[in-house]
Amino acid sequence: MTTESIVEREQHVDAGDAPFSRVCAVTELPSQAPGVGRYAGHIDPTWTIGKKLHGGTMVAGSAAAATEWLRRTIAEQGGTPEQAAMFPIAASTDFLGAPDAGEVEYEVRTRKLGRQICLVDASLIQNGRTLVHTAFTFSHLDDTDPAYSADHAGDMPAEPPAHAQAYDDENPMGKIVHVAQGSSVAIDPEWARFLSGEKSEPRLRLWIRPLAGDEQDPDVSAFFAMMAADMSPPVPMNLGHFGWAPTVQMTTYLRRRPAPGWLRVIAVSREVGGRMFDEDQIVVDSTGAIIAQSRQLALVPQPR
Repeated sequence: MTTESIVEREQHVDAGDAPFSRVCAVTELPSQAPGVGRYAGHIDPTWTIGKKLHGGTMVAGSAAAATEWLRRTIAEQGGTPEQAAMFPIAASTDFLGAPDAGEVEYEVRTRKLGRQICLVDASLIQNGRTLVHTAFTFSHLDDTDPAYSADHAGDMPAEPPAHAQAYDDENPMGKIVHVAQGSSVAIDPEWARFLSGEKSEPRLRLWIRPLAGDEQDPDVSAFFAMMAADMSPPVPMNLGHFGWAPTVQMTTYLRRRPAPGWLRVIAVSREVGGRMFDEDQIVVDSTGAIIAQSRQLALVPQPR
């Protein structure tokens, strides 16, 4: 699918359609212990890789629950408007299991309420089991021009060019990465050499854009950027390693709110070992600003 057909698809999407907003919509539940918040959420099958929920989406859903809890806590304790304006800028996530699409519950606890930093822990629970745990750091997002900024995107254009491959039924990634059903996603075949049966460096880059309804909500678009920092396929695929690459641990940073338009995701690895590999991803918006980052340690897919 070419860039023109990707654009055509976007033009036919209902401007009010906001599937990622539904990921971020949480409903407060009665608390079972003092100082502990509980929220119900729903993550539908759109946000899956294969049969299991996408990791970055679960981090974003947890971030939404943690944000709701912090805002409520600050209001109840007479906090300042500056504290209420804080947003999750860092997330350290451990994946204890692989949840299925459907109903989830978030359990959140405040560890610190400070003037510049707040700390909130969130657990994603399904069927009575904690399957994802994230420690969030809240503070104020950057809203000024940086004193220094590297060339994040290099020669990667702000929008997918004609040769970019959309995640659709004609692309093997589109058949696995169902996240593309709730957003627009295209991968750069110049870096994704595995798509043509070749081997190359462990690096990938792609473009992703939320649907119009999700892009209009500033909080949802920021949570979407956090999710996008986990959108790249495992980079060892370029070395011929295919299959599930379980994440051992992932840290996500949110630097600022994204400008409207496509997000560029660049993923690289410094070492692919026999058992583990690292993967760094950066998310750059349409203005060239760095929006989000992630670093994860994962297990190398093993042949079955």
